[in-house]
Amino acid sequence: MRRLPLLLAGALLLLVTACTAAPAPDPKPDEGRWRPKAGLAWQWQLSGKLDPTVDVPVYDIDGFDHSAATVADLHRRGRKVICYLSTGAWEDFRPDAGRFPKSVLGRGNGWDGERWLDIRRTEILEPLMAERIDMCRDKGFDAVEPDNMDGYRNRTGFPLTAADQLRYNRLIARLAHDRGLAVGLKNDLDQIPQLLADFDFAVNEQCAEYDECHRLAPFIAADKPVFHAEYELTPRQFCPGSRELGLSSLQKKYALGAWRRTC
Repeated sequence: MRRLPLLLAGALLLLVTACTAAPAPDPKPDEGRWRPKAGLAWQWQLSGKLDPTVDVPVYDIDGFDHSAATVADLHRRGRKVICYLSTGAWEDFRPDAGRFPKSVLGRGNGWDGERWLDIRRTEILEPLMAERIDMCRDKGFDAVEPDNMDGYRNRTGFPLTAADQLRYNRLIARLAHDRGLAVGLKNDLDQIPQLLADFDFAVNEQCAEYDECHRLAPFIAADKPVFHAEYELTPRQFCPGSRELGLSSLQKKYALGAWRRTC
């Protein structure tokens, strides 16, 4: 094949490059995501018939169990809505349970039908979690509560390290932010200093019972809410400390139905 003259070839190359180059990426959607402020009241309901009438600005509900219509109804009532997902454990009752290979399933985590995940296997878990977070976005949720984010502190059946957990938690945060959703750090108190910048709020269980609530103070100092629940203590026992720290605290039952008591 004959070569084109150098000048003509260069011009054609520029023309082809201009026509075939990928379009510039859209601006990151996270600039418009919900950025909750410390002190917001909330309702956390993961079981039973949803009661949409609790007069609070934030609802945290199961992402699989509720439809886009439910989220839209809560929005009409003036609520922001958090999508609960388990990202660190497998649940045998979810519609995508069969897509998780046995190689990533570890020991049970104490709840029926649930097993810890090998969070090191991001080549398997990232696309599965991305699809779950896509579901939250497509239903209109404002944020994600990813649960079981502290496997490295538990007997998972895998030799997970703190570094493994940091990488995985940041991956989940990025997946949410890339989809324009806020994201909360669930428990994982030891890694708050490293993860504070990656998460928009915290969700905590029983920090008062275990005298750990002060460890969540960095979120409040950054004006990010700490959505906190106690099961065994009464409001009289934990509310004074919660008020002092600025936590958004509830008493709930373990089933996480509609029942609640507040400070």
